[in-house]
Amino acid sequence: MPTPILYSFRRCPYAMRARLAIASSGVTVHLREIVLRDKPQAMLDASPKGTVPVLVAETVVDESLDIMHWALAQSDPEGLLQVRPDTAAALIAESDGPFKTALDRTKYAVRYPDLDPAESRAAAAAFVAKLDAQLDGKPWLFGDRPSLADLAILPFVRQFAHTDLDWWTAQPFAHAQAWLAAFKESDRFRAVMTKYTPWKEGDAVVLFP
Repeated sequence: MPTPILYSFRRCPYAMRARLAIASSGVTVHLREIVLRDKPQAMLDASPKGTVPVLVAETVVDESLDIMHWALAQSDPEGLLQVRPDTAAALIAESDGPFKTALDRTKYAVRYPDLDPAESRAAAAAFVAKLDAQLDGKPWLFGDRPSLADLAILPFVRQFAHTDLDWWTAQPFAHAQAWLAAFKESDRFRAVMTKYTPWKEGDAVVLFP
């Protein structure tokens, strides 16, 4: 079977969480870093909606959470799928839904002139406060080891924190702040944030992880 191809964009949190799961699984893919303003035709042929990540394997998988599940179905050495799967799924759904909506309305407030960005940030912060309470006394959301929820949600919490780091550090989210800081300082994070030259047809293969 040919090695799967992953179209990715380094800073996109959706692509980031796909890479995190693939790296955890140890499954090897051909990584193709793209430029969002100049998407390669091969990616668009595979997934006309034109968003990253896109995995081209036996079939085309172009939703990040589905890519995470695909990778971990091949191999899940950390047991990410085994940690509170129902509760993890509900938490990811909340992150991908209301939290991501509030995050976008905070980060891209200029696109929403009819909305109060302070209210949007407060809505996003309420979800972080929920995570903060859950993290009390433990390094990961469900205890001493990571779950699918941690790897699926952390890239978006990172994006939210980076909308205003001074504001973030001033908030009473001590547990969530420590969770994010540990993630950003980890070998796991560094391994998926390597910078690659944008791919073009005919380039040499880049193996990931």
